[in-house]
Amino acid sequence: IDPAFPYWAAATSTMGGGGEYVRVPPNKEECAKNKIDPAFRDYCSHLLIPLNKCRYANYFLPWKCNEERHAYEKCQYQEFEYRVKKMQEQS
Repeated sequence: IDPAFPYWAAATSTMGGGGEYVRVPPNKEECAKNKIDPAFRDYCSHLLIPLNKCRYANYFLPWKCNEERHAYEKCQYQEFEYRVKKMQEQS
């Protein structure tokens, strides 16, 4: 975990089960610099950057980078819930 990463505090504030989901819009320059595929440049791309750095540093070992992976997957799930809620409000 890189606590100096600018979005980490927003990502981990919801890790304890409480708190509000924070939507962070993707930064195109940051994503391009870190070689994030355009298909993955969503509201969770700010968490994919440190996850990929950890994966590269640990040779993609599946038992490494658990905290980063959990934060990214939780963000993906919360984004899914957000979209479902918006769809239900529209119908």
